[in-house]
Amino acid sequence: MRIRTVPAILALGFILGVYLPAMAQRNPTPAIQRDPVMEADAKHNLDVAKQAFTPLKQAYKQVLLRFDETFAAYPEFSKMDEFLYIAGMSSFYLSENKGKQKIDPKNKRDQERFAHERLVIDAKAFLSMIVDKYPQSKFVEDAQKGLKEIEDSEAKS
Repeated sequence: MRIRTVPAILALGFILGVYLPAMAQRNPTPAIQRDPVMEADAKHNLDVAKQAFTPLKQAYKQVLLRFDETFAAYPEFSKMDEFLYIAGMSSFYLSENKGKQKIDPKNKRDQERFAHERLVIDAKAFLSMIVDKYPQSKFVEDAQKGLKEIEDSEAKS
């Protein structure tokens, strides 16, 4: 009888010692594979956008153009939540005619990309995306404040 129980115990030990820990290590949601070249390029665009967003520059059109390029090429950028916040607030500020870069009424591209209605829609979408897609982000609270500011601005109109 003992001869038969030893293999059973060994089999159980194998299952508990090898198989179960291996199962526990499996990640049901695989980590995002980040391309180091794309990540570096996106980081550069974010850094340029952050410079353009400063109170000194207030170059909100530049922020949005950098964001558009990055979001289209690399939506899985590791700091997309920060980029969404900067782009959302830049859209809102431009919709309020704030900033040092003005929208050229003769430029068709400016009229399409920076139309008031589109800027407001984009601002809401970008800030809402932070709240919905990145709930652990340090920008969630600021995004919620931005959404409230947009709402208040619309109520005044």
